[in-house]
Amino acid sequence: MAGGLARHLPILDWGRGYDRATLTSDLVAAVVVTVMLIPQSLAYATLAGLPAQMGLYASIAPLVAYALFGTSRTMAIGPVAVVSLMTAAAASRVAGAGSPQYVEAALILALTSGVMMLAMGLLRMGGLAKLLSNPVVNGFTVASSVIIAASQIGPLIGVKTSGQTLYSVAASFAARLGDFNAPTAIIGIGALAFLFWVRKGLKPLLIKLGLKDGPAGLVAKTGPVLAIVVSTLAVSGFNLGAKGVRTVGAIPIGLPPLTPPPALGPLWIELALPALFISIIGFVSSISVAQALAAKRRQRIDPSQELVGLGVSNVAAALTGGFPITGGFARSVVNYDAGAETPAAGAFTAVGLAVAALTLTPLLHDLPVATLAATIIVAVLSLIDFADMVRVWRYSRRDFAAMAATIAVTLAVGVEAGLATGVGLSILLYLHRASNPHVAVVGQVPGSQHFRNVDRHDVITAPEVLNLRIDESLTFTNAAWLEETVLALIAEQPDVRDVVLMCSAVNDIDASALESLKLLNLRLKDAGVRLHLSEVKGPVMDRLRRSSFADALTGRVFLSQYEAFRALAPGVCDSRSLDRAENLAGEGI
Repeated sequence: MAGGLARHLPILDWGRGYDRATLTSDLVAAVVVTVMLIPQSLAYATLAGLPAQMGLYASIAPLVAYALFGTSRTMAIGPVAVVSLMTAAAASRVAGAGSPQYVEAALILALTSGVMMLAMGLLRMGGLAKLLSNPVVNGFTVASSVIIAASQIGPLIGVKTSGQTLYSVAASFAARLGDFNAPTAIIGIGALAFLFWVRKGLKPLLIKLGLKDGPAGLVAKTGPVLAIVVSTLAVSGFNLGAKGVRTVGAIPIGLPPLTPPPALGPLWIELALPALFISIIGFVSSISVAQALAAKRRQRIDPSQELVGLGVSNVAAALTGGFPITGGFARSVVNYDAGAETPAAGAFTAVGLAVAALTLTPLLHDLPVATLAATIIVAVLSLIDFADMVRVWRYSRRDFAAMAATIAVTLAVGVEAGLATGVGLSILLYLHRASNPHVAVVGQVPGSQHFRNVDRHDVITAPEVLNLRIDESLTFTNAAWLEETVLALIAEQPDVRDVVLMCSAVNDIDASALESLKLLNLRLKDAGVRLHLSEVKGPVMDRLRRSSFADALTGRVFLSQYEAFRALAPGVCDSRSLDRAENLAGEGI
């Protein structure tokens, strides 16, 4: 009973061994992540087209919810760039940015995506994350990062841009280039240069000054906070707001408000599909980070329970004035490096952010939007991995095609169309591979019991025996293809009297494939050729025995391919390996 409850409330598991040392580690990590999350939450709220305070709201209650229901010990959740862009793309189709209906749309997206993830988690559908291929996810991330970075170039220099595609952002930037503001550009470009330097140069400098590697790395992560402090003081001290420098403005003081769900209506239906896409991308990106960090400590992540944790967290965000959130890569790594031991570190981070919402918001009135734009640009550019694209190109042209299509459509049409294209193309490519499996004509490696592809190895074959290795399960997608392939090979080799299907890689034979095998058996019989099977796996053989195919088979089912070749072509088969094995057995080895 307790074990089952702990599966749904992981806090009952890790909370039992919570001690003072763990508390200290979690508190230290919480302080570091809080400092990092304040500028990020503000920046990603502006990226989503929402009031800055909604970024803080989305980073308080959801962290507490995840601490109760999440299974990752080091995951740090909150607003992230890609999900913020998807929120903006969906909300901008139903309302103008900044309007009450726009905010309402963001709340609906958070609540709907949260309910979707919660339902999938309760139905134990965590394995669905594997259905979205890495090339598609990476391609989507690259394209989204390019759009995000491009959309922030305008605010960086005082030009207000709009649009959800690369073309629309560029067109908006070109049309409003006359709004260029020199003080804004100085602040924005200065902050951008500083943040880029911080990522590479601050840590080595601190180490030279005598700080140890670990603390130096953590201090370097606080660079965005220093940029915010300096730029805010500059705007306030030199009255740059009067010179056209756009600032965050007044941020309400107080804790996140309880926000009842918007009334049901057409808006919910219109936002259902975008919410589903947000759920998918949010979960896939989060679970990949969670599993990578858990593996370093030999911990276990339950994907289905992660869906529950993220679902409850998004519902909490919607009910406290936030917008869709998920696990963030950068802040999770910082949380890990800072020594977080349990999800309680996230709850402590929420407390820190709540204190900031109560005390620090008046100090952020003069925070320049250009600094937030610089923060976003530096964060998203780190997600672009061109080397990964090269690796995929070298390894699989098909996967690269899916990645390239995802990137192209996302840049040209939008995030939802790009993701749908990538998923659709991945499914089509999978079906194409499944319907055209690799089948190899094999022969015996001399002096052994191994069989290899005749096109790759110097092997022994017999003209009267056709040995075929099937490298895929037999299903309705490829059943007819196998039949056509075998009959075509038989037509090319008139001396063949026996066909052996080597089934070592066949994990399943469905009903359609079984009917195709029956038909193949009859057609070969009419041609004077016997059909044999070898190396059939136990579960597959059990099902074949329950059918009429086993009785109607014109040939035999052999335990191994070597046994089949030795029985059907005894004059050709190299039996030296068997003789050697028998001699060793006789010597007691």
